[in-house]
Amino acid sequence: MERDDPGLVSSEPMISVRDLHVKYGATEILHGVSFDVKRGETLVIMGGSGSGKSTLVRTLIGLEKPSSGHVLIKGKDVAAIREAELEEVRKKIGMSFQGGALFGSMTVGENVALPLREHTKLEDSTIEIMVRLKLEQVGLEGFEYYMPSQLSGGMRKRAAVARALAMDPELLFFDEPSAGLDPIIAAGIDQLILELKRAFHMTILVVTHELASAFLIADRIVLIDRGKIVAIGTTTEMQSSIQPRVRQFLDRVPESETAQESDYLRALTEERRFGRA
Repeated sequence: MERDDPGLVSSEPMISVRDLHVKYGATEILHGVSFDVKRGETLVIMGGSGSGKSTLVRTLIGLEKPSSGHVLIKGKDVAAIREAELEEVRKKIGMSFQGGALFGSMTVGENVALPLREHTKLEDSTIEIMVRLKLEQVGLEGFEYYMPSQLSGGMRKRAAVARALAMDPELLFFDEPSAGLDPIIAAGIDQLILELKRAFHMTILVVTHELASAFLIADRIVLIDRGKIVAIGTTTEMQSSIQPRVRQFLDRVPESETAQESDYLRALTEERRFGRA
């Protein structure tokens, strides 16, 4: 199903990645990755464990420095600009982490308000109104005084999305939004992503290994394997691909461990040793 609406998706890139290399110690995790994320599209990054997708996202938001290459967000190279400029870029990015990453000692409302209190000088009354609006947008109206421990897994994910939306970002990142959720709750998160795209025309980047979710929400899909992009295209193009590695991934064909895979398992070990997996 093609969902690429020319009225919503611009040919102008929000993110441009060019010849990106990232190393942990002597081990190179990303090997010359290049792609664009168009303004207003939903791009899904897929790949197996140890493929480098988590490292890629951390580099995109400036938490990792590339060994070489460039990451441009709205034309600014996040690896080259000063810290103050990087902070301004990050204010335009919302991040929904795997597991939610809510602060357990704060209420849901306090979690959502945190970016506003950290990065703005808004009055408390204004922040309270914005918190209620953001929670309403994700289907959690009236839950601002609950603690994260009182919410279900799906509700915690939605609360994390509300926090990511607090600063009205132009770019929204999701890291494994359906991980650990049952199929019905996961489908609700997928619908939420689609609704945010329709309502706010956001540029959305999603990291997931869930095939059904990816083909539902994506305008385009990037498949990364062993630190390299092996395919990029629309959902239709990916589904009809005859490229062996794409078919193996989409058809869930197992393979025996090879020497090359062993090398990449060592690379994943390096990521974990540096605390970045």
